[in-house]
Amino acid sequence: MRRWSLLRMTVTATAVLLMTAAGLTTSPPVTPAPAAAAEQTSGPAAAQHRSSLPLGHRWLPETRSSRRLAPGVTYTRIERGFRPRWEAFTVDVALTRSWQEAAALRRILRRGGYAAWIEVVQQQPSQTRGLLPRGPFAFIVRAGRFVERADADALAGRLQADGYDASTQYTGEDGDPTTGPWVIHVLEIDPSRFAGTVAPALASGHITSLESVLGIAGRADALAAVNGGFYVFSEEIGTVGDLAGVSMLDGALLSEAVDGRTSLLLSDDTARIAAVETTLVAELPGSARLVDGFNRKPGLIRSCGGDGGDQPTEEPKHDFDCTDDSELIMFTPVFDGATEPGAGAEAIISADGEVTAVSGERGHAIPEGGFVLSATGQDAAWLLDDVSVGDPIDVVAQVYADGRRVDAERELGMVNGGPQLVTHGKRRIADVAEGFAWSPTFFYYFSVHRNPRTLAGTTRDGRLLLVAADGRAPEHSVGLSFRESAAVLQALGAREGVNLDGGGSTQMVIDGEVVNRPSSGPQGRPVGDAVLVLP
Repeated sequence: MRRWSLLRMTVTATAVLLMTAAGLTTSPPVTPAPAAAAEQTSGPAAAQHRSSLPLGHRWLPETRSSRRLAPGVTYTRIERGFRPRWEAFTVDVALTRSWQEAAALRRILRRGGYAAWIEVVQQQPSQTRGLLPRGPFAFIVRAGRFVERADADALAGRLQADGYDASTQYTGEDGDPTTGPWVIHVLEIDPSRFAGTVAPALASGHITSLESVLGIAGRADALAAVNGGFYVFSEEIGTVGDLAGVSMLDGALLSEAVDGRTSLLLSDDTARIAAVETTLVAELPGSARLVDGFNRKPGLIRSCGGDGGDQPTEEPKHDFDCTDDSELIMFTPVFDGATEPGAGAEAIISADGEVTAVSGERGHAIPEGGFVLSATGQDAAWLLDDVSVGDPIDVVAQVYADGRRVDAERELGMVNGGPQLVTHGKRRIADVAEGFAWSPTFFYYFSVHRNPRTLAGTTRDGRLLLVAADGRAPEHSVGLSFRESAAVLQALGAREGVNLDGGGSTQMVIDGEVVNRPSSGPQGRPVGDAVLVLP
């Protein structure tokens, strides 16, 4: 075993003893079988420490293999580190900001016969430094430490039967220092040398459906692809397939922005990363009305960040449904078929921009080349009072990137994301402003916790980086925290960087093959859109 690894294990064991003495944990570290990966030989990249990824100790073994897919397009697989002896499976029972609450729950669990202990979370949201008191950010009450996941799952089941909201976790995903392992997949596209294009594509070519990245890439004969932005995956939270943030294909806006969220912008020869906002207005003679959104169920705003009085907030709030009982939604043919039925009113507008019908209920066919304005609440009353057959209607969409109006005539594509991770070459994680820290529990498990991640970055010389980090597989790859995601992008040369959808959505396809290991299964779970590298 390498000398530094012995030192790391000594430091870890010492830390556990100190925490035990302080009452922060009462369970000794688990010692599983030696990790075979530790004995693997390192490749050339491990000897060049300056170019190695900044994950774990700088002397961790790292290997890289690359292949050219086309002039200006390279795929690289990076393997780093190994599974350490000290990580284990455990069961999370609660997360709280209060040490007193955590200690009280620990006592209750111990009285019930559970080997409970407390894990301290030190990391705070990036944008609150100096605003919150110094010291621990939160405390996780845990029970048990096991070599095998099945044993932790069994304990979680007993705790759930006793009324606790328990879940199995792997301590190597906590965000604390570890040795990995990590497996990172990198697509690098140089537009000055690549004759093809990089563009977004919808699942099955329209909204209201989901499709694997492999399927999306296959239909387009793409050289390569990664999953795109956040999306609605259940009817309980909106329209399945709706992009939960901005979406633009060939200069046509398909979904409104979660205002202020950082996204990936693509044109024929450039890629950039910017905070996007959208404003939509329906204009007709003598009247105008704010349009709340595109191609989605009225009243449910996934991840919030909208306009027009949404509740409880118009600020971004990730994976949360804001509501509004009075909305005007624009449906275009890409929605596929007809609008969603329900109470309210609708106006059907032809391809030449003229109202052909007005109805006191929702649920009508969307005309080819035209659109439908679907209204609820006060907006429905406005539509019935102010809109008549024969009226001309034009919906004006204004799109802003970093505060500047976007010229959609450049056949621009947009993929929603967030938060921003890197700007001007420095780590700048916009976790608060972009809605990823709205509760301590959400912040910890989404941001601090290691997860599979899909990332996009742009370099100073204009190259585009698309990154897929495997995760939730202790023997293969533990995933990345937001801080580690930013560090990886920086190490790869990114001047700007953003997080895209991750978790079970993280997928990378090369030449018709899924090259990463999706945590949702070999083919990856169905998603709403993808970023395609097209020949």
